[in-house]
Amino acid sequence: MDILKSLNPQQVRAVTAKPGPTLVLAGPGSGKTRVLTHRAAYLIGELKARPFQVMAVTFTNKAATEMGNRITDLLGQRTQGLTLGTFHATCARILRMEAEHLPVNANYVIFDADDQVKIVKQVIRDLNLDEKRFRPQSVHAAISAAKNELYLPEDFPIQTYRDEVVARVYQDYQKTLLLSNALDFDDLLLWMAILLSDRKAVRDKYARRYQYILVDEFQDTNMAQYTLLKQLASYHQNLFVVGDSDQSIYRWRGADYRNVLRFEEDFPGAEVILLEQNYRSTQNILDTAMAIIDRNTNRKPKKLFTERGAGEKISIREAYDEREQAALVVETIIQQISERKASPGDFAVMYRTNSQSRLVEEAFLSANLSYKLVGAQRFYGRREVKDLIAYLRLVANPEDGFSLARVINTPSRYIGTKTFAELITVAGQQQISPGELLLHLAGEEPPELDSFSTPAGKRLAAFGRLLEKWRNAYQTLPPVEILDQILADTDYRTYIEDGTEDGYERWDNVVELRRLASEYQTVGLLAFLEDVALVSDQDTLDPSLEVPTLLTLHAAKGLEFKQVLIIGVNEGILPHQRSFDDPEAMEEERRLFYVGITRAKDNLHLFHSLNRYTFGYFEPLEASRYYRDIPLDLRAEDSFQPVHQLVDSGRLRIGRPWKELQRESASKIARENTFHPGEKVIHPKWGEGLVLNSSLQDDDEILDIFFEGVGKKKLIASLSNLKKIG
Repeated sequence: MDILKSLNPQQVRAVTAKPGPTLVLAGPGSGKTRVLTHRAAYLIGELKARPFQVMAVTFTNKAATEMGNRITDLLGQRTQGLTLGTFHATCARILRMEAEHLPVNANYVIFDADDQVKIVKQVIRDLNLDEKRFRPQSVHAAISAAKNELYLPEDFPIQTYRDEVVARVYQDYQKTLLLSNALDFDDLLLWMAILLSDRKAVRDKYARRYQYILVDEFQDTNMAQYTLLKQLASYHQNLFVVGDSDQSIYRWRGADYRNVLRFEEDFPGAEVILLEQNYRSTQNILDTAMAIIDRNTNRKPKKLFTERGAGEKISIREAYDEREQAALVVETIIQQISERKASPGDFAVMYRTNSQSRLVEEAFLSANLSYKLVGAQRFYGRREVKDLIAYLRLVANPEDGFSLARVINTPSRYIGTKTFAELITVAGQQQISPGELLLHLAGEEPPELDSFSTPAGKRLAAFGRLLEKWRNAYQTLPPVEILDQILADTDYRTYIEDGTEDGYERWDNVVELRRLASEYQTVGLLAFLEDVALVSDQDTLDPSLEVPTLLTLHAAKGLEFKQVLIIGVNEGILPHQRSFDDPEAMEEERRLFYVGITRAKDNLHLFHSLNRYTFGYFEPLEASRYYRDIPLDLRAEDSFQPVHQLVDSGRLRIGRPWKELQRESASKIARENTFHPGEKVIHPKWGEGLVLNSSLQDDDEILDIFFEGVGKKKLIASLSNLKKIG
């Protein structure tokens, strides 16, 4: 049969599995999408199922379109009536047909994410709740999670006062949706699951119709999706799911890898098929990935193998700090391109959080090397970064009307469009800029203007007083301290960090901007803004260009590249420090690293740094615990290895013996250091301190100093304005 001609034996076994529940555990690069597509074609072409009897569920519209085209190509005919699409699209179609059983009619609208948060915000205000304590985005995230677990407002589990408040907001939020004849994204799954559970006639109708149900990326389903799948398969029991619990990385979206385990419990007679032959990566890359993931518990072991051969060993590089790490990444890429070992489009640079892209982007720009970003805006184009740069621009230049328009109501100060328009009008009458008028309103004797005697006018004056305060700080303080005042006075962290993964990443971007600002301690705010403008004014790159790709590990899911470079393989970054106290989250961090590794086809490069420059001093970093799991025989000869492994193996570190490096370092300290352990010093900000350690790194004298009431700090002697005492 042509449908089976290009498949390996395990793929053939999956495609031709007898009717009944089937679980296909497909390792990365093992052709799971091919199996799902060929299975649908096999059901229609060989088992003579009618297309309308088959439902195939994917997680993206793009995947659904590609699958439909492939099925048509395999069968040589159109498959009219085949139900093919995402969970949400499929549920939306069925709910419209069954609207008589729902609290909305068939013309319901679907509110997008912004609409949903706006409704939650309005409900919080109507209930006279404190928005700072109950942030709309965070409350909405809790409501979304409840719906994914099939909790209606009256079922919401209450253990704390916050739970009680969320339940009240959820109830009014849901009333608002229904009064608007609207559903949100989560409702599509929730009401579908409820409909199938509560209406036997409807359940029987669709369970009998869909003789075969196929599901892609099964490890990323949530409880609502799993429940409705069980209901749809309740008559024929022909549920065919393809997934890999080792690649479940969307827990923060409600995905539950344990659905793979539940499937085997709920369908005890299910056939389980492993797809272990990998068509993407070399064996060394696969062995590295397996060494990482084998540490996780509650998983079905797989032995990934390939016919591509062992391939290159894994490169592990150590940098002094994150800036040098970014330079090493670009150097690695340029070297291979210049030696004609690779082309620019072969490379992908991956990282745990979006904020890590900033230094990499700057390194690419410095080297005049083009790149493209996937799954996120460029660092300087991100909303929170643009907000804070606009604040700083306004501080430096109150006549900057563009920046004023961006920040005057961000976060909300209840200064609406009408009030802002009035400000512009009056400023024009006074022949000054709106920013200058704000500063006048903040003065000790503000001008007598009837337009601003209202509550709205008082809010404008309050913002003017903040601007005046920051302007005064601008005359004497470095950029990072001005930024700190803005963050504190606007409570920007509460505004941006809303309890969701997206909120945490936005705050990470703010922290990254602070790190950058701290490098301009002596040259001032204008120099900082000038440099930022030069970077952020870069033209948007053509997505069709064959250039290196920059993306997060989450965004890399489903993609592949000839060469993968993963940066920030450090404790606290990968795995992320937010996961340290949660065993489930720590296992997902390991799965995330596994996903990144298995995107590589030919070469894998891992990078970490010894230090992170944070607000004027170096913070030491540790190499990730994951390195301990990678066997020595999988590493390239010049790769970094932890000290205990070096001692055991006698191998070299950065190409030189470890003891030689220690002797050289000690010699430099004795010969050239200005400060020595035991000496007392004074710092202009932290006061008196005691030198604990001194070392030379790249001609800089690096000091560990203990300050009373502050703790230990790592400083660069030449930049710290330190003075010895006595």
